[in-house]
Order: sequence, then C-alpha cells, then structure tokens
Amino acid sequence: MNYENVMKLALERGFYFPSCEVYGDAQAGFWEYGPSGVGLKNKFLELWRRELVRRDGMLEIDGSQIMSKSVFEASGHLGSFADPIIKCTNCKSTFRADRTIAEMAKIDIPESADLEDFDKAIKENDIKCPKCKGTFENTKKFNMMFKVGIGPEEEIAYLRPETCQSIFVDFPRLFKIMRGKLPLGIAQVGKSFRNEIAPRQSLLRLREFYQAEIEVFCNPARLQEIERFEEIQDTVIRVQTESEPVSMTCKEAVERKIIPNKFVAYYLGILTEFYEKTGIDITKSRFRKLGEKEKAFYAEVAFDFEVETTIGWLELVACNYRSDYDLSSHAKKSKEKFEVMDNDEKVLPHVFEISMGIDRSLYTILEHSLKDDKENERTVLSLKPYLSPIHVGVLSLVKKDGLKEKTDEIYVKLKRKFDAFLDHSGAIGRRYRRLDEIGSPFAVTVDHQTLEDETVTIRMRDSMEQKRVKVSELDSILGEYTSFP
Repeated sequence: MNYENVMKLALERGFYFPSCEVYGDAQAGFWEYGPSGVGLKNKFLELWRRELVRRDGMLEIDGSQIMSKSVFEASGHLGSFADPIIKCTNCKSTFRADRTIAEMAKIDIPESADLEDFDKAIKENDIKCPKCKGTFENTKKFNMMFKVGIGPEEEIAYLRPETCQSIFVDFPRLFKIMRGKLPLGIAQVGKSFRNEIAPRQSLLRLREFYQAEIEVFCNPARLQEIERFEEIQDTVIRVQTESEPVSMTCKEAVERKIIPNKFVAYYLGILTEFYEKTGIDITKSRFRKLGEKEKAFYAEVAFDFEVETTIGWLELVACNYRSDYDLSSHAKKSKEKFEVMDNDEKVLPHVFEISMGIDRSLYTILEHSLKDDKENERTVLSLKPYLSPIHVGVLSLVKKDGLKEKTDEIYVKLKRKFDAFLDHSGAIGRRYRRLDEIGSPFAVTVDHQTLEDETVTIRMRDSMEQKRVKVSELDSILGEYTSFP
C-alpha cells in the first residue's frame, strides 16, 4: 500500500484530516486527529512509556509550549535554527533551497550546508523558479520559530521548536527534588511548532506536530559502564554502511566502533525493540550516522532512525549525543549552577537525546500495516491488537427478536475494559469489512443461538477465522490479545 492508500484510509476512517477544511483556505501544515487517530496515538504513547520511560525509571514532565526569548538565545535556536530559502526575483515566490535543488537537479545538499553551496548549485545547474522560470536571489537563512507577544507590552517569546528545552532548564530542580542519580532520563510528550517553508504530505512535515523526547543525563566518563547493557547486547540493529544497511548486534556495533560506546548502543537497542512492537517492519529500518554538515548544531554525534516507505526513507527518531552543549549554555546565560554530584564527583552532565516524531511514526505504522487482501476482496489494517483504536466490534445479526437488547448488554460490559464499537445496521459482511479497515482485531456477533446458550461468534481480523465462545469468556480472550506485551 502507498501514500495515497493511507491518505484515503485516514480521511474516510477518521484517523486524520486537514485543520479548518470547511473553509477551503486552511493553512498548510496543520492537521487534526480524528477518533481513530487519537485512539492509535494514545496507545502508541502508552507503549512508548512502557518500553522506554518506565523501563529505566525515567521521569516525565509536561512543560510550557511558550518559552522565554532567553531560553532560545542560550540554546542557539535564535542564531542557528534556520532553513535555507531562495526567492524568485520575478514572482517573489519563496522556496526551500535544498529541496528545490534536489527536485530540479537531483542533487542532495544538506540543509545545514553553507549558503554559497546552494548558490553555486543553482548557478551551475541553471535552476529557475518552478512557477515562472524567473531567476533566484542569493540564498538566505529563515528562522523557523513562531514569535509570540506576551501581555499588553508584547514581551517577545516563542512557541517551542522542540520539547526538550524545558527539560534542560528544569534539570537542576528535577535532579534535586526527585533525588536524581546519573544516568537520569527525563521524558516529555507534547506539541512543538516550526514555521516550515513548504509543509507537505500530511503528517510528514507539519508546522504543529507531536514529539516524544527523552533526554538522558549522564557522566561522560562512564559511557562504557551502563549496568543494563547485557539486556540488549544481542538485540539486532540495522546500521547504514557506505552502501546498504547491515544487521548486527548492539555488542558487535560497539566492538567494531560503529556505535561509539555501550551507552549509546543501549538506547539504540531498546528503541529498535520498541518499534518492532509497533508493527513496523524492522527489516526496512536503519540507523544512519549523520555527517558534519547534516547533524544539528548542538550534536556531537548523531544517528537518525529511518524507516523505508513507499515515498522513501523517513526519519522517525533523531538520536543526538548533545554533550554538555545545553546545560553549559543555560548555566552561562542564567548564571545558575547545573553541576550535580555523581557519587563523590561533581560533574556537568552530558546528554543523549532520543527525539521521536509521533506523527511520522503513526503514518509509517499505518503504511506498513495496511494490506490489500485481493483474494477476499477487502482492505485490512493489520495493526497490533494493543494499538488498534477499536479492540472489538459488537454486532447484532439482526435488530429484532431481542438480539438488539442482548447485543447492547454485551457491549456495555465489554466497553468498561476495552475500546468497543456497537453496530446494528447493514449486512454482516459489510460490517466485518469496515472493522477490518479500521484495524479492529475482533468482531463479536450476537445471534439467536446467543439467547439459548449464552455463546457468540468471535471473528479474527487477519485470518477471518470464526469460532463459538461463551459470553463469559470474552473478557479473558480479548484481554490476552489486546494487553500490551
């Protein structure tokens, strides 16, 4: 299944759709999750908390979306968080320089390259404006943060471009009041805002988007001493080499110095295990080490976790070793102390970041799970049962003879524990197909025999197998399959 198939599913089954679409002039880059999308997103985040946050006893915060100008002066975003843009001298249209060059000349230039590199590529390849064939002005930098004015005096502040800065500025307080000990992971889920020049392809490049970020504060002298490395040393990860991704264990990656140390390898390993549990095809994944001109300005070493889709490789997670860049910058700007004690040693912690794009992850899960079952003439969204927005559909064979009332009774009991959907109308086969398409792993059908012996037919989404079970057994059957692993 491709991008168009996923978009059709998303719009027709309530996963996501454009914001303010009734007005027809809604700004690009803003999308909204419908009921199915919210169900999938919430379960994805619960799995993230179980597999990453709670695994190591990390802390979770919920920081402000609007932050002081001082924060971004210290972080470097005011000076460095910018995309290269080019403006047509004729029609005045503005474009991303790197993307325009890639699309029109098939040349990949990192967005962090020097401005002169873009101008040179445009000149040498005679690239003209896609709209009017005009020439371009010299490449400039465009800061992507949204500026806001606070109060009647319009004090300058910004919508956060990433969720992590509140983690950094809150670190001294959190370490103290939570009796922290290095290494310490602090996590946050929330919205970030970037004034993208050319948002496109629904959830893949947004101006308002969800992130799930983890910042692990560590002693840089002890990156080979992580206690739980043995738990993932045999976990297979895929690392991009010069030609293609190669599978190897985390232990092998460290021994071959492909991954710099056990500390980084540990988190790449548990990240791989997490995404495997989401249903994404891990054989189509890779960790790609970024070059000097590709990585973010704050990163010392960076790996992108990317997954192959029908529209190319998508970056789902940025894994950045930020060293002490953030804490030292905020300490200098705020004049506050950010050093902490690690046993008997005072240390300014370094930070390893796992910055996850939730929207892109959900798109990839949908594409990898959407199947065209031609043999049975149906579309199936084969989500992991614990991620499905609807766990079970509860259907009456007909609405008469007391079946509607019995179906309602079973539905009321099930919806206390599971995400259940009640459906009385239409042909039973058509109702099954609708549930298949939204990803519901089970359908329970109430018929006349139910009134006689308290049994129902339960149908499995993927195999289409049907079997007779007692109503009293539904809780345990559904619970076994829909519980998180």
